[in-house]
Amino acid sequence: MELFDVYPRFDITPVSAEGCWITDVNGDRYLDLYGGHAVISIGHSHPEFVQNLTTQLGKIAFYSNSVQNPLQEKLAVNLGRAAGLEAYQLFLCNSGAEANENALKLASFHTGKSRVIAFKNSFHGRTSAAVAATDNPAIISRLNALHQVTFLPLNDAGALENALSKKDVSAVILEPIQGVGGLQMAEASFMEETARLCREHEAVFIADEVQSGFGRTGAFFAYQHSEAVPGIITMAKGMGNGFPVGGILIHPDIHSRPGLLGTTFGGNHLACAATLSVLKVLEQEQLLLNARVMESIFRTQAEGIPGLKQVRGKGLMLGLEMDFEVADLRKKLLYTHRIFTGNSKNKNLLRILPPLPIQENELGLLFSALKKELL
Repeated sequence: MELFDVYPRFDITPVSAEGCWITDVNGDRYLDLYGGHAVISIGHSHPEFVQNLTTQLGKIAFYSNSVQNPLQEKLAVNLGRAAGLEAYQLFLCNSGAEANENALKLASFHTGKSRVIAFKNSFHGRTSAAVAATDNPAIISRLNALHQVTFLPLNDAGALENALSKKDVSAVILEPIQGVGGLQMAEASFMEETARLCREHEAVFIADEVQSGFGRTGAFFAYQHSEAVPGIITMAKGMGNGFPVGGILIHPDIHSRPGLLGTTFGGNHLACAATLSVLKVLEQEQLLLNARVMESIFRTQAEGIPGLKQVRGKGLMLGLEMDFEVADLRKKLLYTHRIFTGNSKNKNLLRILPPLPIQENELGLLFSALKKELL
């Protein structure tokens, strides 16, 4: 039996990792500036993370949501406090796609409407409604396309108001910073206007924080760089530091009925232990502050890099947009300099999503490598 073809794979086999570093089967060490698609938030094999999961594994790893799980209650309290969203309700699931799927379903139930507005270059997942709201026809089947989705230009408030005026929109789903889409940023004023227009036209504003949440941009959620108030916030990736966890935060004005959302594995004991560890380390090690400080250092170190057009993004959700396609440069960084970086729909963009404890000297290794390749 062979594995189903999913992603193109580099010829590297990691066997261990610590902090911002990965060691392969040959004993070679690599600097991880991609975090496995922004998943590694507090660093590989963080002692608090390892200890908490190990201890929980020795107690109970899983039982379904048919029983009480005090860890879920603790997580809801700690997450509400960390994000400043104590009034919201928490639904736990297993991935970002599942979070967006449930958010879109809940919005449709709440409003009684079915159309979704998404934005060009968006990516929201690979499940039914989530992939329909993703601007990539190559991964959308005829079944997915049955969903009613309108794609609009990002930051075009006039186009959004016109689309919402038709009164058939259940939700507007927006990434504050588009990851796969090439680190296009929603302007703060646009997010605020999106929230206002959704309230006016009885639609739900869904902030997709799957990649940008849990401190990645220097705020707990990226939309918090604005004054916008989402109806639903979706999250995953950095939430579990590598353990599969997802969830949605639901504004108290959004109503459902018991049983509308459900999950077998969501919010299991190990998932809660993982997320509680992430929240604890984010606070204790001041990693949101570190993300802001490292962004400033990153932008300074990037000055003078040959071929650099601009630095995109915020916090440690960053990209180097070059005046050439970066596929070959990524390979040289990986195989010659042993540095993991990412790509996006923008073929000229080198995407940088390191673990949040990254330090100045580690970022410096990237720019030393770039100068050797480009000068």
